[in-house]
Amino acid sequence: MTLCRISPGYRQTVNSPASAPEKTFFGHPRALVTLFMTEVWERFSFYGMRAILALFLSAAVLDGGLGLSTGTAAAIVGVYNAMVYLAALPGGWLADRVLGPRRAVLVGALVIMAGHISMAIPSGAGFVYLGLALIVCGTGLLKPNISSMVGHLYEHSEAARRDAGFSLFYMGINLGALSPFIVGALGQKVNYHLGFAIAAVGMFFGVVQYVAGGKGLRGIGERPAHPLTTAERAGAVKVTVLALAALAVLALAALALGVLTLDAVTVFLTVLAIAVPAGYFAYIFLGDHGLTDLERSRMRAYLWLFLSAAVFWMIFDQAATTLTIFAATSTDLNVLGWSMPSSWTQNINPIFIILLAPLVAALWVRLGDRVGTPLKFALALVLAGLSFVAMALAATAAAGGVKVSILWLVLVYLIQTVGELCLSPVGLSVTTRLAPAALGSQMLGVWFLAVSVGDSVGGQVARLSDGGSSPAYYLWSGVFAVLVGLVLLLFAPRLRRLMREGALDNKRNLSS
Repeated sequence: MTLCRISPGYRQTVNSPASAPEKTFFGHPRALVTLFMTEVWERFSFYGMRAILALFLSAAVLDGGLGLSTGTAAAIVGVYNAMVYLAALPGGWLADRVLGPRRAVLVGALVIMAGHISMAIPSGAGFVYLGLALIVCGTGLLKPNISSMVGHLYEHSEAARRDAGFSLFYMGINLGALSPFIVGALGQKVNYHLGFAIAAVGMFFGVVQYVAGGKGLRGIGERPAHPLTTAERAGAVKVTVLALAALAVLALAALALGVLTLDAVTVFLTVLAIAVPAGYFAYIFLGDHGLTDLERSRMRAYLWLFLSAAVFWMIFDQAATTLTIFAATSTDLNVLGWSMPSSWTQNINPIFIILLAPLVAALWVRLGDRVGTPLKFALALVLAGLSFVAMALAATAAAGGVKVSILWLVLVYLIQTVGELCLSPVGLSVTTRLAPAALGSQMLGVWFLAVSVGDSVGGQVARLSDGGSSPAYYLWSGVFAVLVGLVLLLFAPRLRRLMREGALDNKRNLSS
């Protein structure tokens, strides 16, 4: 028997090659199957519910919705998405210091299921907002830690194989993201709360699958990497209690002043989504965490990748808001006399992911280190911007109440999908590769903070889209993303030098 080093805090026992070759999954560790399928069911519940959330919030009360304006609904969905990913930071911390990644994923899945059950109860807005809060907390525990365990399946020297593994894992994410075919149809055609209930059933299957496949993980993530000492635990409890008390006082003060409105809450949470990563990067760079010069250099490069990713998600995640509303109000969805649910348009992206992910994974392996992460991110930003330029043309064609062909949305999602495959799985991979040893799962939480910033800002600026119909809104948003991508392309060689890719394993720097 030999011991294979995974990362600080994680060790894995494997059979030596002489005793029994390891079973693989498309050339990757067999344990990837368990994590892959767990992610499939979690994403089934997440994307199924999200596909109908904006429509539910903005639908008239008599039609089974909450009767909010489209602007407020878009802001709530954007902030909800942001909080899901913002919660990944404390979720990663809890795994590193208290629960361990494996237990954090299980607890998170159970809390997510409870959230969908709450939303399935047709008893007013209170249960809806409670359900959203539970899903936020549960996803914060599950998302960074399941991705972290995928990263720990590979050696540090296997950068290209790791990128390919994350691309396969990402394909699993998008298998689950096809859930609007079921949840969207039932939610829009029968009852929104029935759709939420089906999302809960999906998460139940995820829990069962994860528990059943637990033995195959062979010890990965069983223990926290850096458990809290008794003194640290007491301090963490104290800080948590004080933070909750401060939040309660702030809410009571806002209520007394008459400013505790849904719009005010979304603005507050947007500011929070921006402040948290800003504070955390200050904590990384200014605190004494025993980082090496190499780790500090990589974190400086990572900061710029983080900001670029936030711009990408600001564009991309408007699929659940402006693009869904555009599909419902300005797109011809009649197919042979049958009206297709507008939520089904959100399946276009995962279908393209499933078709293209294996090809892109193979491409990254073939190209190896010749195409660096900054270049992939720059291409993703340019493509995201071009997708919104296409949306500007579609919105122009839809002016005056004309309904445009669904092929416009197919084109937009195709462009975005190629950009997504250049950034999202690569971002997960580069985060696990560049993460300082002392931070572990927390860095996966930091990666998801980029989504949080982008979604929260995107939810607020979507108010300017005039219900998803403004050509100028799409055009200027797209131009902004393209310009950011071109700037990143200009500085890509310098970022690769800062990242010093291969320095740990090959004792050399790659040229740009």
